[in-house]
Amino acid sequence: MGLIPWLVAAYVLICLVVYFGNRNLMYFPNPVRETPAEAGLNNVEEIEIAAADGTMLVAWHSPARDGQPTILYFHGNASNAANRADKIEIMREHGYGVFYLNNRGYGGSGGKPTEANNVADAAVAYEYLTGLGIPADKIVVYGESLGSGQAIKLVAERPVSAIVLEAPLTSTVDVARSVYFWLPLRLLITDKYDNEKNIRAVEAPVLILHGAQDDVIPVEMGKRLYQAANEPKRIEIFPDGVHYDLFDRGAWDKTRAFLRTQRGN
Repeated sequence: MGLIPWLVAAYVLICLVVYFGNRNLMYFPNPVRETPAEAGLNNVEEIEIAAADGTMLVAWHSPARDGQPTILYFHGNASNAANRADKIEIMREHGYGVFYLNNRGYGGSGGKPTEANNVADAAVAYEYLTGLGIPADKIVVYGESLGSGQAIKLVAERPVSAIVLEAPLTSTVDVARSVYFWLPLRLLITDKYDNEKNIRAVEAPVLILHGAQDDVIPVEMGKRLYQAANEPKRIEIFPDGVHYDLFDRGAWDKTRAFLRTQRGN
């Protein structure tokens, strides 16, 4: 057999490996379960809620001060509530409530993450908040990195006060294409999180936060989402910001300023 058939066979094999294993390349669950107190947070409750299929999910909840909104937080990859405790505390210091959902496989939540599971679980978290009597116009959805996908899908289908996207991606296909440009990724990637398409259905105010030096999700993706989003919208680009340090560069101040312009938050 000549070289070309071997190359074709190798290419097909690589495609099969990517197709059947793409979720292992996409999700890196941090399963460690810590209590809020262990993470240095006081007066934050750890709760368990059941997903639609019965999977037990772990979330952290801190109620808002009177008149302030609650941040419904969806995290990025390799994250959980404990390693975002500093961000949760900053939000709480300004009176905001926080409801941080640990996706499946993260922070003690059961099951395995998929796009369908994450999107469905985001709706369960939303319904939990409204079940506590928190009105839709006092819920701000916050999607960090990969969490931007479930955040956008939720807000496309549920009313909220606003949506904030930190270092969001246009799609997982676009992220992978920068490395695996030679593969038919749209056919191979199961969980696409097609944010550039889905954000067109979002009617709530949109704030995008992105670092110009982000080498995980390039700032051009944030700019493309901004272009695709409906008004009202705003984008804040941090010239020296990378993927994980936007709060250190004033991202929360920008977020508060934006939210204060939306329905008096």
